[in-house]
Amino acid sequence: MHWADVTAQALAHKGPKHIISTGITPSGEFHIGHLREILTGDMISRAAKNAGLDVDFIFIVDDADPLRKVYPFLHEEYSKFIGHQIGSIPAPDKEGKPDINSFENGGISYADYFLNPFLEALEKIGVKPRIIKNLNSYQSGKFNDVSKIACDKAEEIKEIIERVSGRELPEKWFPWSPLDSKGSLEGVEVTGYDFPLVYWKDSHGVEGESDITKGEGKLPWRIDWPAKWAWIGVTCEAFGKDHGAAGGSYSTGREISQLFGHAPPQPLTYEWISLKGKGAMSSSSGNTIGPMEALELVPPEILRLLIAQSKPNKAIEFDTGMSLVNLADEYERLISRNFQEELSADDLSRRKRVQIEDAIGALNMSKISIDDSFETSNVSFRHLSLLAQTKSSDELIWESLGYNENNNPSKSLIDRLERMKLWIKSKHLPEEMRISIIDNPQSETFAEFSADELKILSTMKKELTNCQWNVDDIGNAIPNSAKSHNLSPRIAYRVAYLTFMGRERGPRLAPILVELEQSRVVKIIENCLSITDS
Repeated sequence: MHWADVTAQALAHKGPKHIISTGITPSGEFHIGHLREILTGDMISRAAKNAGLDVDFIFIVDDADPLRKVYPFLHEEYSKFIGHQIGSIPAPDKEGKPDINSFENGGISYADYFLNPFLEALEKIGVKPRIIKNLNSYQSGKFNDVSKIACDKAEEIKEIIERVSGRELPEKWFPWSPLDSKGSLEGVEVTGYDFPLVYWKDSHGVEGESDITKGEGKLPWRIDWPAKWAWIGVTCEAFGKDHGAAGGSYSTGREISQLFGHAPPQPLTYEWISLKGKGAMSSSSGNTIGPMEALELVPPEILRLLIAQSKPNKAIEFDTGMSLVNLADEYERLISRNFQEELSADDLSRRKRVQIEDAIGALNMSKISIDDSFETSNVSFRHLSLLAQTKSSDELIWESLGYNENNNPSKSLIDRLERMKLWIKSKHLPEEMRISIIDNPQSETFAEFSADELKILSTMKKELTNCQWNVDDIGNAIPNSAKSHNLSPRIAYRVAYLTFMGRERGPRLAPILVELEQSRVVKIIENCLSITDS
């Protein structure tokens, strides 16, 4: 069973109808790490629907949360909005300043500025949840009943949080955070409560009252979360390991939700996605790769596979270089496998069967739509990268792959090529895959060539002139040009890389050279020899 099917099976034992929830605070640019939460929820939803359950998949936008600080990508002018709810403050302009004029004239909020591109990415990746915005939910009265219970049972909730989390709350702590005289949630002391009003005094010395039924404030996070479970009816939620830690917000939320008359949802804790060599992704620090940025480089199925093939409790290390190449090639291998034949093998072990079924489940979850069929390709991600860098036109690429006017490439393959060309132009292309053939070599490259290296270069010209133009013969011609002089093939490879690419090493040369015209390759060597003769 795929991990999503296991969770769906557990839900089936609890009843036929479920609300599966995910949620994120749009405090900065969304990144691929955020995809883990919402794709985990999406995949559980799909598995539950496949199991015949009635499922509502929701995405809660925590836009009632406050702006915590002036992040590196924001102008210092945002300091006056610290503590204000991100759904009620202006979006940043191109300079990172709050665009107050636009906001006052109907422009988008800070939260929507970061949320909207993420929703666009979700649509491309086949995720279509029901959106619930927290700020509107408070202001429209959705939280009224649970907020009243929380305030009425303030001491019980305080005891739960202190006992379970092991931390002591302030003496005057109260389970409702009012907005102060400036619109901030910070530095406000609650002085009294008589539903629906919470009385307060702020850090400016101003006294006032907060009407819970109008959303003039919010519940603190550890109460807000189980409150949402209760009024929405959430039965399953995926969340990060920080919330799932002992004494964390899920531990306190389990008990608090029962005060609201709601059983805590089935949990699924997931590990982080980190950037290779840079640690966990973080919107606030700028250590991110955005979903839209990644979707410019690869088809959405490949990003879905990133989440689908890893169990939630397994950390994922990712980059848009070789990790992306390996992931794309893994996708191609999966869709080309004959799983039914593999499963029918007589000597199939239980462990191998589980591996095959996991692969089938991951591949099915990588589909943009459950009704999609898989389209196999005759070109790997790596080879398409090679062709895109060595062929001077799309027509030559298709010709090398056997396509012609009577046999056109599919729309998906054309789409892959367009993404590949963007990837090659971007900063993300790994250096080991970057190909740059030098037709007119620089004299300084060969200034210090030894006599042996010059002999190899001359012989290499003869070998490549006379060999059959295929990968095997080209691959043999390079080392043979050294062996014929009783020299190490390593010298020949160094000479070849310097000659064709201007560096001492790089991707395998034979698959690159075979995509070039033989006459062009020989001409490059002749140009090098003419430099060494002068």
